[in-house]
Amino acid sequence: MHLSNARSTRQFTGKSDYPARTVKVALLVLLGLSQLPSSIHAQEGVAGSVKRGGVIRYGHFQEPACLFGGWVQQWYLQRQYSDNLVARSEDGKIVPWLAESWTISDDKKIYTFEIKPNVKFTDGTSLDAQAIADNINGWLSSAPDLRNPTAAPYLSDSFESATAIAPLKLQVTLKVPFQPLLNVFAQSSQGILSPSALKRGLAVNCENPVGSGPFIVDKWRHGREVTFRRNPDYNSAPATAKHQGPAYIDGISWKFLPDQTVRYGSFIAGETDAIYDIPAIAWKEANSRFPLLRHITGGTPLRLALYTARPPFDDVLVRKAFAYSTDRKAAVDTSFLGSLPFEGNGALSQSSPEYLPELGQSYTYDIRKANQLLDQAGWTERNPSGVRVKNGNPLIVRVSYSNAFLKPDGEQALQVIQQQARAAGFDVRLQPTNPADFFAGKNLGPDDYEIVLLYWVAPGAEIFRISWKPDQKGETNRFNPSRYQDLTLWDIIQRAEQELNGAQRVALYQQAERKIVDEAPVIGLTVLDVTLATKPNLKDVWLDRGSVGEPVFYDAYFDDGK
Repeated sequence: MHLSNARSTRQFTGKSDYPARTVKVALLVLLGLSQLPSSIHAQEGVAGSVKRGGVIRYGHFQEPACLFGGWVQQWYLQRQYSDNLVARSEDGKIVPWLAESWTISDDKKIYTFEIKPNVKFTDGTSLDAQAIADNINGWLSSAPDLRNPTAAPYLSDSFESATAIAPLKLQVTLKVPFQPLLNVFAQSSQGILSPSALKRGLAVNCENPVGSGPFIVDKWRHGREVTFRRNPDYNSAPATAKHQGPAYIDGISWKFLPDQTVRYGSFIAGETDAIYDIPAIAWKEANSRFPLLRHITGGTPLRLALYTARPPFDDVLVRKAFAYSTDRKAAVDTSFLGSLPFEGNGALSQSSPEYLPELGQSYTYDIRKANQLLDQAGWTERNPSGVRVKNGNPLIVRVSYSNAFLKPDGEQALQVIQQQARAAGFDVRLQPTNPADFFAGKNLGPDDYEIVLLYWVAPGAEIFRISWKPDQKGETNRFNPSRYQDLTLWDIIQRAEQELNGAQRVALYQQAERKIVDEAPVIGLTVLDVTLATKPNLKDVWLDRGSVGEPVFYDAYFDDGK
């Protein structure tokens, strides 16, 4: 349905103690880390005390199979080389980026964006309304080289078209109102890529994607690093940036250092200027010695998704019994040494605007209650090993997980949960899976697990659409690993998405939030946080607020200190 005659009433503008582990720094001498020019040499003074030059040596955790896509680890990279239509500020407001301003029609189905002039992709292609329309239409198409694994689950039910109605005027038309639209456009996975480059095919673009951002992908040395060089013509920074124009630094050496000890040790030894994800054992020390950045992501927390489509977790009593049988707070505190908070609200992360704090302590440890619920559910017998049995079937719970979604410190938390649940009669079996196999579906089939550990980041409760959309028209929602199908819940979520009044929308999302926690298809564990430690002489690194909290090095520079 095309509604080009609907007029807008609003316009948005803006300018553009687990004590034995130690950090073995001495081992770093033996590492063959790739070397780039020292980052602390500063050259050519620019405005004020800001210096231009140097390469940031950054130590990251995981290496993806493609430099863009639907996984958080890909978003961190894409934020460096691509721009978005809009940005999201630290207080949650949507502000300009490639769109200088926009209007929304009275019926909230047409968004018209005025696009910044004179912006080019780094391959020379003009970044105009048509280029952005090509991106958005490609996200929602069936073309595997163009389809966006993050945008499509959000927008497939509401999106109608994206059209360039003038060289610098983009119109996005929806079939039904979708209030979270701008939040979706602000996520780094929706960064705009060169349509000319996209024609090269997915394999080429995974290796060498082309955006319009402050850095250009120079080379990907698989298993080691991605190097970025400064885009000398950059002129399209978001309103959240601290300056306009090209970046101050010459580039980034984005090193993949998956071992926590090695990564933190490289930082202590001066091999890196910034590192991601400070290990729990080093959290207090790092806080006392270095500038730290931290963002707790919105969307869902790190949670245990219980498979509800078959026994034993098709019974809500058993789901709740499992939750009460585990002291998840103690497991988190023991594993992460106080560096991460427990999160009992399995529905929504505590940084989401719709979060209900009173749900944060849901299902606190109560072994007596767990046993009562299991007895009530008919699991009254036990075998010689103490495992409960019903109709001859032991109460076996297989937990599938991968370090793609679980920090190395977190595996101990699962081991603690495994031991605790046994007192109630659960036989918990852990199924660790490497990221490549996990993403290929190993241990994730309908008969492969009873629990899977996952998260999905988002600015807020709009994540409910992805997590809880029921299977429809023969299409399975593969983002719902609990297989919990509740049409009443889905109705609440859809009403929230189309509600124009902010307070009423939040109330609807919170109604859904309470229902999810009460039915326990997911059980909260802890948050997903993004932490960065930087050397004192590296200034103005910040974390994006589009969704994930990606490190932003665009404004960064080295001062004269060491």
